[in-house]
Amino acid sequence: MNRTGFLLRFGLIAALGAVFIYAALRSFDPYTISIIGFVGINIILAVSLNITNGFIGLFSLGHPAFMTVGGYMTAILTMPSARKGVMLPDLPAFLVLREWPFLPALLAGGALAGVTAVVIGFPVLRLRGHYLAVATLGLIFIVQSFAVNLSGLTRGGLGLSGLPPLTSLWWVWGFVLVTIYVCWQLKHSSLGRTMLAIRENELAAACLGVKVARTRVLAFALGAFFAGIGGGLWVHLVTLISPSSFTFLLAFQLVVMVVLGGAGSITGAILVAVALTVATELLRPVEEAANLFGASQIIVAVGVLLVLIFRPSGLFGTAEPDIFAWLRRTMSRPDPNTGSPH
Repeated sequence: MNRTGFLLRFGLIAALGAVFIYAALRSFDPYTISIIGFVGINIILAVSLNITNGFIGLFSLGHPAFMTVGGYMTAILTMPSARKGVMLPDLPAFLVLREWPFLPALLAGGALAGVTAVVIGFPVLRLRGHYLAVATLGLIFIVQSFAVNLSGLTRGGLGLSGLPPLTSLWWVWGFVLVTIYVCWQLKHSSLGRTMLAIRENELAAACLGVKVARTRVLAFALGAFFAGIGGGLWVHLVTLISPSSFTFLLAFQLVVMVVLGGAGSITGAILVAVALTVATELLRPVEEAANLFGASQIIVAVGVLLVLIFRPSGLFGTAEPDIFAWLRRTMSRPDPNTGSPH
């Protein structure tokens, strides 16, 4: 697909999404609107994790840690000054005296998450495979421990509650579009092809002069930046954050979205993120009624096993299917009864 074709399709998707959000805000109840918000946030998280796990082939479980960093930073910056002075006595004065607008606070949260990824990336990304997975999983517990013990900055185990409900579907949709656009352009750029080359054969890429360590850290930091933004959106959607808001269970769910969609497929990550989020919410009342808590996780785990057995590369592999071309072919296919197109 050339650049013009991509921009036309991207603009059409953006317009259709805006129409859907406008209709949803006028028609749906707050609970359904919140579910749509979670769907959008999970799209941001799954697509950004694809940069690390799909494009460059790292097996990272650290997204919840970066969400915690970005969520706390965004929450602290947007809190009213009077509350910050009382609840967070160790906070620097320049942060206490100023209440930031939502967009700069989100970007600051994402930037802090990205800087955190750079700091830990150089030592941690020397590991490979399950060693890297364990290291990034441990990062979740380290960040949670910091959040609990730095009570003067984070309020400890009590967390921050009563935050302003700043996240709307428009904010979520805007950052969904930004995430998809950046990741799509990255994948089809020379840097994206470099990342895919490292994933396929690191030694061959290094022999061709590719700076493997630097590229790995860059991918890790870019994924962490969008994870931090996703954490900030989540925090201001539910209006609270605690050290246990983002756990290893979320890390498992995000990896499932990437694996099922296809490592490296942006379209696959989007479709699976939507399907899993909606399915989880639909199954929740059934779990509560039947007292079968955790049944949805079991179903997802079985689904992952089946996909790994029968389609190890996921639904789309690294490909990006042209949905619009598929729709045209479907609509122009002759009806077997009349012989005319559908």
